[in-house]
Amino acid sequence: MAPELFYQYGVLEAGCDEAGRGCLAGPVFAAAVILPPGFSSEGLTDSKQLSLRKRNELRQIIEQSAAAWAVASCSPQEIDELNILNASILAMHRALDRLNMIPQHILVDGNRFKPWHTVPHTCFVKGDSRYLAISAASVLAKTHRDAFMENLHAEFPQYGWDRNKGYPSKYHREAIKKYGAGKWHRTSFKLFETQLKLEF
Repeated sequence: MAPELFYQYGVLEAGCDEAGRGCLAGPVFAAAVILPPGFSSEGLTDSKQLSLRKRNELRQIIEQSAAAWAVASCSPQEIDELNILNASILAMHRALDRLNMIPQHILVDGNRFKPWHTVPHTCFVKGDSRYLAISAASVLAKTHRDAFMENLHAEFPQYGWDRNKGYPSKYHREAIKKYGAGKWHRTSFKLFETQLKLEF
């Protein structure tokens, strides 16, 4: 079933989502998007269900057509200090802060959020496949984060971030073992796969 345009018609809604929660390296990115009445974009849904080409096509459409949009992030150091959930929420708050208009309601992907000022919010599990504003935020967070990791790859090619984007692929974990963790790795995350060893 295709995502719906609005949760409440006649209300200025901002959709929020993040990208990179499960990564071993790099920031967590978040986006906030306000879509105009009548917005339509074929194929817009949860970014994880889209091809790279389609995501990049949709990014251009969203950035040109949205009433307002913004992207923000939290660094690996902030993730280690705050934990990934709190850092993800903070990144969403930062994205909302950057919007050039104040929403009247916030739609959040997932089941956890902290109030942003006095604006009411509603959380939706799998919200990125239920409401277009969240789908749009999902696409922007993912594409902006991927581009960031590709740029980092030029400086740290040993980790293969152009391919794994910081996620825990086998290659990435083996590269951490071989070269050690760098300044963009999240030290609070399990960087190495550990095996249970039985001693007799």
